[in-house]
Amino acid sequence: MQPAPQVDATDQGEATDQGIPVIDVGPFIRGEAGTGAVVRAIETACRTTGFFLVTGHGVSPERTMRLYNLARAFFDLPEDYKRSHGRGTGLNGGVAFSPIADEALAATKGIKTPGDYKESLNFGLRLNGDTWPDQPEGIESAFRDYFSEMESLAGHLRRIFCQAIGLEPDYFEPAFENHLSALRVINYPEQELDPLPGQLRAGVHTDYGFMTILRSEASSGGLQVQTRDGRWLDAPSIDGAYVVNIADAFMRWSNDEWVSTPHRVANPPRNRKGSSRRQSIPFFVNPSKETVISCLEPFCTDGKQAKYEPITYGDYIELKTRQAFGR
Repeated sequence: MQPAPQVDATDQGEATDQGIPVIDVGPFIRGEAGTGAVVRAIETACRTTGFFLVTGHGVSPERTMRLYNLARAFFDLPEDYKRSHGRGTGLNGGVAFSPIADEALAATKGIKTPGDYKESLNFGLRLNGDTWPDQPEGIESAFRDYFSEMESLAGHLRRIFCQAIGLEPDYFEPAFENHLSALRVINYPEQELDPLPGQLRAGVHTDYGFMTILRSEASSGGLQVQTRDGRWLDAPSIDGAYVVNIADAFMRWSNDEWVSTPHRVANPPRNRKGSSRRQSIPFFVNPSKETVISCLEPFCTDGKQAKYEPITYGDYIELKTRQAFGR
């Protein structure tokens, strides 16, 4: 991955070559000069691309790499071992394993495709799963430690959003007291054979919840973001930075003023040189099941009408999940 660029607090939101801004959130987190520039840069990104990268976030690199390495070790285990774990739903806070082609994300956009060419491990404090595997040793604690890091970063970003919108700093916090956030590690294996027609590593989709915080890596066949005019941009991979994007529930909360942008993970080119294996770690920031998603007051003023009827997050996510897994 590339070194992270140094962005001056007065020049926040400087776009990468791909048009996705890189924003140093350190001044906001530490309460230093430049907080206003951070807030303005993030608001602009949320209204235009729906995607931005953050540096200065304070996430532990040691906890990040520990999770990365242990998850990779799990994915390298025999297929029959992997499929014998994480397939049940009887344990709250357990692990869920999704094998290759189990999920077709494009179905949430009404597009029929073969299952996505990826496998994943999934965990949430309040989500049902299965007993954790005994191999590799320490994988459960690695998930829980990294989950805690992401909870902290998500809290900082929510407070930035509040300031950008004109809400009290802790406005969203009641909605996240019993949050349904999910941590996923995704393995995109080498593609030794041609994918099926229409099959991608991850089909075009938007994320379901409040926002997503992604730890990604450089590879051929990576994350692509769709522009407003329909072009696909390769998202940059910058060492130590996180990709953040607005998700559907928050777009609905903002009356469609903050955008949840379609994205996908492309297949590697067939004439590639070297490895195309890829591993990413998204953290899906989701409110509680009972949270009502309805137009926030600042987005329903001056004669603006709410575009959507209120809906609980539980009902909303159930619909989206059924679509993705064809249930």
